[in-house]
Amino acid sequence: MYAIETHNLTKKYSEKRVVNQISLKVKKGTIFGFLGKNGAGKSTFINMITGLTIPTEGSYSLLSNKDMTLKEKRTKIGVLPDYSTFYDDLTAIGHLKYFSKILGLNLSKEDMIETLKSVGLEDAINQKAKKFSFGMKKKLGIAQALINKPDLLFLDEPTSGVDANAILNIHEIINNVAEQGTTIFLTSHNLDEVEKMCDEIAIMDKGVIRTQGTMEQLKNNYQNNLTVSIKHGTLLEGTSKTLEQELHALGTNIQMAKNKTSIVVSDEDTIPIVNKIFLNMEIDVFRIEVDEPTLEEIFLNTGETKQTA
Repeated sequence: MYAIETHNLTKKYSEKRVVNQISLKVKKGTIFGFLGKNGAGKSTFINMITGLTIPTEGSYSLLSNKDMTLKEKRTKIGVLPDYSTFYDDLTAIGHLKYFSKILGLNLSKEDMIETLKSVGLEDAINQKAKKFSFGMKKKLGIAQALINKPDLLFLDEPTSGVDANAILNIHEIINNVAEQGTTIFLTSHNLDEVEKMCDEIAIMDKGVIRTQGTMEQLKNNYQNNLTVSIKHGTLLEGTSKTLEQELHALGTNIQMAKNKTSIVVSDEDTIPIVNKIFLNMEIDVFRIEVDEPTLEEIFLNTGETKQTA
């Protein structure tokens, strides 16, 4: 079952296709990372599926419902608002009271206090927003997005501009929400955050999704070669020459030192064969490391407009 499903979703402004025939599926109960450089079309895509912008072409369904009404969206979907939408003289609980009325929710004071506690604002329930730090405003925004206990939660840059402590707190909140079965659609410029937290990731560029999958799938799609580094016992001169000859049959760019050797191979299946050569030559192997691309490397080199790190 899918929490989000789009078919050829398109948005044109004049003749420019800002979002171009996006077909995307997001499984229920997952944390889905949605990445793209500035101007890639991410915001327009999200605005379409949350009902803020009408698609030019294509269709979409949320929570397996193609005809979800605005009222249903309000009760089943949560969206992290921009912190600037908060009212300085309203308290944390005052904001939740106000927002729950807009959504037509009949919530008790205890329900709202519990929501504020879930995001770590139990000590600021009656504090006015004008006294909130940036990190506290982010948490209040998440509480506001969670007030209706949504099945689908959109989080746009939930940790931007906050300190390291607040980032860890927000990550814990997101993981706790996900554990309860809520699907989370996450956009972030913190690529390390996305790599660690998301079950699946899509990268958008110039209105098109260029690649999508789990982190492991993205790595496999991106890289053609693997650099394998072996830390081993000291090589004697004669042993070194024999080892180099054996390794040349398996890979390229072989770099050898007394206690460390590296080789570039084409696939993972070659790694145990490399290890076996060392064992057959009775060379002690202490550690084998494989250099894999990070999400940042994949992101910067995905799409028509590639960037340099």
